[in-house]
Amino acid sequence: MDTTLQDPLVGQVLDGRYRIDARIAVGGMATVYRAVDTRLDRVLALKVMHPTLAVDGSFVERFIREAKSVARLSHPNVVGVYDQGTDGSYVYLAMEYVAGCTLRDVLRDRGALQPRASLDILEPVLAALGAAHRAGFVHRDMKPENVLIGDDGRVKVADFGLVRAVDTVTNTTGQVLGTVSYLAPEQLEHGTADTRVDVYACGVVLYEMLTGGKPHSGDSPAQVLYQALNADVPPPSAAVPGLPYELDELVASATARNPDLRPYDAVALFSQARDVRAALSDEQLDAVPPQAIAAEHSGAEHRTSVIPRSLSMQRPLPVNEDEGVNRTSRFESPPVAPRRRTAPAVRRGPLAIVVAVLLVLGVGSGIWYINSGQFTKVPAVLTQSEAQATQRIEAAGLEVNTKYAFNDTIKRGLVISTDPKPSARIRDNDTVTLTVSRGPEMVKVPDMKGLRLDAARSRLKEQGLEPGQVTQVFSEEVQSGSVVSTAPAAGTERRSGSAVALTVSKGAPVEVPEVTGASVQDARAELEDAGLKVEIAKERVNSEFARGQIAQQSPGPGEEAAEGDTITLTISKGPEMVEVPDVVGDSVDEAKQKLQAAGFQVDEDRGLLGLFGDKVKKQSVKGGKTAPKGSTITIQIR
Repeated sequence: MDTTLQDPLVGQVLDGRYRIDARIAVGGMATVYRAVDTRLDRVLALKVMHPTLAVDGSFVERFIREAKSVARLSHPNVVGVYDQGTDGSYVYLAMEYVAGCTLRDVLRDRGALQPRASLDILEPVLAALGAAHRAGFVHRDMKPENVLIGDDGRVKVADFGLVRAVDTVTNTTGQVLGTVSYLAPEQLEHGTADTRVDVYACGVVLYEMLTGGKPHSGDSPAQVLYQALNADVPPPSAAVPGLPYELDELVASATARNPDLRPYDAVALFSQARDVRAALSDEQLDAVPPQAIAAEHSGAEHRTSVIPRSLSMQRPLPVNEDEGVNRTSRFESPPVAPRRRTAPAVRRGPLAIVVAVLLVLGVGSGIWYINSGQFTKVPAVLTQSEAQATQRIEAAGLEVNTKYAFNDTIKRGLVISTDPKPSARIRDNDTVTLTVSRGPEMVKVPDMKGLRLDAARSRLKEQGLEPGQVTQVFSEEVQSGSVVSTAPAAGTERRSGSAVALTVSKGAPVEVPEVTGASVQDARAELEDAGLKVEIAKERVNSEFARGQIAQQSPGPGEEAAEGDTITLTISKGPEMVEVPDVVGDSVDEAKQKLQAAGFQVDEDRGLLGLFGDKVKKQSVKGGKTAPKGSTITIQIR
């Protein structure tokens, strides 16, 4: 049913300018419509705040203030804001209209995406967020519903309605905004939000694109929230065996539960994503995940099968430090306050003035030295190289002590943490301890052939690896329930925490004997002698076999099963009795057609005299009588 017919705004002209044609979507704060700007004759999207919220003056003021801020953020991958206004009880934003679909639509229709397609979507999203972060804004509600993919392949980030200035509002005072699955732990636990919450959300979105599912699941938001606070996002390769570990690292880096271990903004994550793309081969980028749904992967469409062709060739604007961000906001010096005119000072003697000045300078310097002069702040050097961090800390007048540790998310040679933490007050000449990453700890996949599955899983965890997908195969050599092989193979070096897929034996195959037509007792004995279990189906069916005999078996005769597998037997109700058509006097072709249509087999008896005949002289079962369906009726021909 078209719900737009029930919307009172559809067909109306808002503010004497915007003709509303159709409703596009309904959200928690506003409804979005497709509209036409009758003044400029262009199609746009109109976001109208729900009237129940419009009565809150402070909420409307914030809505308008943020709209004006976002309107200054001009970027090709951000949905533009054209206008803002009110019409009676309606408060609205006029925005760019993107004809296409959302990333949620793509994931719903196509399941998991190829790595190349996932990066093709992620990079322009990060380009848009990078420009916002460098302009001083945080999106705070990144999710697939807010990623628009136009018919021309351009990717745009929508719904900056929850943005905040980085240096102003950082706490929701208990109100959790956004979608639980994409909220960073610090948002859920403390309500705090800076650029790193967008980085976390992008990591979750990337995981969902690579695997087709969310990293944390549950029957309620509370269960998802608990997992997000207490469990790391699993590596995508645990759900998609064979996925390159570089993608595992990218997701782990973006979704680290400790925000200090994440890239500090979307610009830094964009740089990591480009490095990962460069490190992967075409074969790895174009690998089709098993969770993909009905995707076409041939010929020229191979690399862009889940999104418009132009998307793969779209290059998002550069966002790293060296290339430069598309900056649209200007940082201006604050205006200088005019000097006040004061009453003429009381004339004092020269000695008194000198004493007063010295006293003020001495006391002021002492207070400054006690409160600030002997302290400095620890520079922010996280994810910088050891050399850069050392130089910055020494330039601040501090000593440096360096130690090293393995880290799954921070590249080798970059700073993991500082002690004291960044921005902490520290006395001049004190020491800052840098912890520098040795990179991920690499471990060898152990040889587990012949180990029982539970023992193999324990062995992997002892080695710092994660048990991945389990596949079962028949094996003449390895007993049932034990490991046949691993992927990657034993001896291969993998990053600590990587998933290892296990292939487990179902034992030697057993050929299923044929028992149709046998009694239940005989069929059970023959199957159990072959090492198989027997289950009798509740329903009975008509068949060519006598009542009480085995009519069907599953798996069928000759198929392979593992020892201990169950064979389901269906018992016959006996043949279905069908009335036999009278075909005496009919031509052979007519007689065969009638009998076969009634469900019988036909046999011809021509004898010596019927070699050249074409009429039925006699039939083995007279017309009007009944016979088992599927049985054979013999016709004599003259």
